[in-house]
Amino acid sequence: MSDKKYEMDMCSGALFPKIIAFALPLAVSGILQLLFNAADIVVVGRFVGKEALAAVGSTTAFINFIINLFMGLSVGAGVVVANCYGAGEKEALKESVHTAVMLSFVGGISLTVLGLLVSRPILSAMGNPPDVLDLSVLYIRIYFLSIPGLLFYNFGSAILRAAGDTKRPMYFLFAAGVLNVFLNIFFVVVMGLGVDGVAYATGISQYLSGFLVLYTLVRSDSDYKLILKEIKMYKYPTIKILKIGIPAGFQGMVFSLSNMLIQSSVNSFGSTAMAGNAAAQNVEGFVYVSMTAVYQTAMNFVSQNFGAHKFDRIKKIHFETLVLVFITGIVGGWAVYILCDKILLLYTANDKVISVAKLRLSVILTTYALCGAMDVMSGILRGLGHSSLPMVVSFLGACAFRVVWVLTVFTFVKRTLMALYISYPLSWAITFIIHTICYYFIIDYYKDKKF
Repeated sequence: MSDKKYEMDMCSGALFPKIIAFALPLAVSGILQLLFNAADIVVVGRFVGKEALAAVGSTTAFINFIINLFMGLSVGAGVVVANCYGAGEKEALKESVHTAVMLSFVGGISLTVLGLLVSRPILSAMGNPPDVLDLSVLYIRIYFLSIPGLLFYNFGSAILRAAGDTKRPMYFLFAAGVLNVFLNIFFVVVMGLGVDGVAYATGISQYLSGFLVLYTLVRSDSDYKLILKEIKMYKYPTIKILKIGIPAGFQGMVFSLSNMLIQSSVNSFGSTAMAGNAAAQNVEGFVYVSMTAVYQTAMNFVSQNFGAHKFDRIKKIHFETLVLVFITGIVGGWAVYILCDKILLLYTANDKVISVAKLRLSVILTTYALCGAMDVMSGILRGLGHSSLPMVVSFLGACAFRVVWVLTVFTFVKRTLMALYISYPLSWAITFIIHTICYYFIIDYYKDKKF
């Protein structure tokens, strides 16, 4: 079957239907991934205990911090491939694809080694209680063995999405997710394993998704076909991917660093608060991934149109993706918040854990549209080739603000979970406003530039 049926021309035709057609499979992919991740949380919460639930949840910020640099490089790869695709530069497209796959291999091996070496000292420094620390270390060390599979999927799917194909990455994620649920039940319920069983299930499923996306690239008949013997780092695309990807990765690390600080503060309230925080993060994630789909859509559409020098169309993309993400965040956030009592019972029957989770959700879900708008503006700037700018803005608006907040308001004024969580919407609003101001300066500059 030809790859053309999956590809999309983002540079011409009616815009909003294409935005929806591109974003919907991305949103479904994200929701599927969270459903399967929720299986991890539900299985350990229901069949192992609250300490195991706290152990798995407490590793999220650290895992994201470690892998975000190379996740940023996958974003860079997607932007570069989309630029080449929009500009019709076939040779540059070919070199960019092979460079991206090589980067995923190097990153996977590097992060596995790093994660195995530093997991215990970092988790200990984050203040994990003794009844949780050993379980957290066990889970995260097994998890890091699966990082190569995760990066193969993310880099490979970034290549496919740059050409407008969001459907096949969704299919692969579904297959891997079904396997993950089956293995969770088998390892934990049937074989009696704990957090190690959940980690094994996650690892095997991530390698499956990575294999499927690479197999698709190898079997492709399109310009982005992967030829195994030509996989290497080509100079020009490597420089372009690093130029966009490193700031994107550092931006992700900045957010993760601030989240690690907040997680450490949550840890100080004990394993009940940690378990409630973990359950809430998973629930709110269903809204977040829907907004992330709009962010990825904005970035890919702007990237292709920037390659084609269509700046009037970029302005329309800016407006329509912002409207879409606000609708998604407001409707989705409030809908999930209204239903959160019933949803949280799927994760745990512990009333105290549910109470903590509801407290977090009352702050995050009701203001989540601000987070989505912030991300969309970041994606638009990155699609315009300005990756360092959103990194700096995010550092000031998110990381620096949250650090100051935790060290001042939370520490000296009101040491409560509510005081901790309120820092999220405040940081989103600040970062969104600064991103928007930067966008108008940049788009005015390109409007008058000769190409």
